[in-house]
Amino acid sequence: MKRITLFFIGLLLFLVQPFVHSEVTLPHIIGSNMVLQRDMQAPIWGWASPSEKVTITLSTEAEGVEPISTTTAVADADGNWQTKLPAMAAGGPYTLQIKGSNTIELTNVLFGEVWVCSGQSNMQWSVNASKDNEAEIAAAMYPKIRLFYIPRVPSGLPQQDVDADWYETSPETIPQFSAVAYYFGRKLYKNLDVPIGLINTSWGGTRIEPWTPPVGLASVPAIASVNKEVEDIQANYQAQLPEKMKAIEDWIAETRKALETNAQLRQMPDNTHPLAHQGRPTALYNGMVHPIVPYAIRGALWYQGESNLRDGMLYHEKMKALINGWREVWGQGEFPFYFVQLAPFNYGGRNASPFFLPQIWEAQTATLALPNTGMAVTTDIGNLRDIHPRNKQDVGRRLALWALAKDYGRDDVTYSGPLYKSMTVEGNTIRLTFDHVGSGLTSRDDEPLTWFQIAGEDKEFVEANATIDGDTLVVSSDAIANPVAVRFGWHQSAEPNFMNKEGLPASPFRTDAW
Repeated sequence: MKRITLFFIGLLLFLVQPFVHSEVTLPHIIGSNMVLQRDMQAPIWGWASPSEKVTITLSTEAEGVEPISTTTAVADADGNWQTKLPAMAAGGPYTLQIKGSNTIELTNVLFGEVWVCSGQSNMQWSVNASKDNEAEIAAAMYPKIRLFYIPRVPSGLPQQDVDADWYETSPETIPQFSAVAYYFGRKLYKNLDVPIGLINTSWGGTRIEPWTPPVGLASVPAIASVNKEVEDIQANYQAQLPEKMKAIEDWIAETRKALETNAQLRQMPDNTHPLAHQGRPTALYNGMVHPIVPYAIRGALWYQGESNLRDGMLYHEKMKALINGWREVWGQGEFPFYFVQLAPFNYGGRNASPFFLPQIWEAQTATLALPNTGMAVTTDIGNLRDIHPRNKQDVGRRLALWALAKDYGRDDVTYSGPLYKSMTVEGNTIRLTFDHVGSGLTSRDDEPLTWFQIAGEDKEFVEANATIDGDTLVVSSDAIANPVAVRFGWHQSAEPNFMNKEGLPASPFRTDAW
């Protein structure tokens, strides 16, 4: 008990006194085995004593070779320092030396492609729990694919660091890593033949709001109430701090005396931040994203939405806030942001509607209007009885197709299934056009196309026939003489067979706004 109490006293003394660094230190994201983003300047930062000069030297690991670059930084009054390495082509290994009053040497450093992978349980879902897990783990010998797995720690205030390290991919390191992230990275590695860095920051069951930074919440008027909630909580917390600090200081003095006299100990006063919970807005950004900013990245992957199931099109606004916020804090412009459209699943529960999920699909599809975004559709690889489909290989591969086509110049890659574009009424039929038809439209199982519905002005939808006509579809029903709208896959259990010839499924849609 005494050891635990002394630990808390030390922690509180750390919190209430000015933070002074006696040695040069680095955040864990900057460490041995890391992958730094190629072809752009890579920020390197840390802490030291105020005004301390820090020298950063990048060298090859070969002996007798002159350093590639040497830069310096001077710690500010708070002990913070930052510099940037020059843009480097893919390669390595390199050594990075950081020298001030002490010297830190990082080894086995590579330059390549770095992606942040985030979301809830389907992103967190491990390789060990995915399809063909034993074979996948045994084959995971990719020393140039590096893994950084951020622990699940929420925070009410932005944190400076996380307790994690970079590892080479091996059968020993891959089992608990994100399956989607790994299969994405492996696809890139095999196609690009450059080092890949994967940063996994995910937490099952979480909503989108905790992952969103305040600047993102403030950027979208539709969620102004969430932004105001965070602002009010932070203001109240700060206003109450002087009183709480006085109580803590009194407790420390009292506890010191009690330890000396072996007197009865009193419980430490509570100073828990109201936002320090994984369900509260900004909490996971503060604890699990902010500590790795501004580490240079190529882009981000996102697999989340089940916990926001009832949001409908409001989820689109929240996606905008997340994407805007991450891009703003990273300061790298409109970097790629690719996400997974949720898989079909029979959501139950009280007052559940089979149309909640289609409305989330609609919100996710609408998010493609944001620049440099992409969406992997999964209607054909889900499991209606399991919210965590085991086929994460195809999820990672489909995300990688977007990156290969959009970011790595692969003009020969078809990266999306058909996305609804427009409709035209032709007598008693409706003709539909699509983007991303690839080399043509087809049925996955060579059976008639499924999950199409059509309606007249009475808004009553009936099952419809859909026929492929070149790069368009013609939809009709004998029951509807004057059709006005079509819906496709508009149900949570829809697993339609409509796709392009490259095997990428069409995203569910509706032509109406009813």
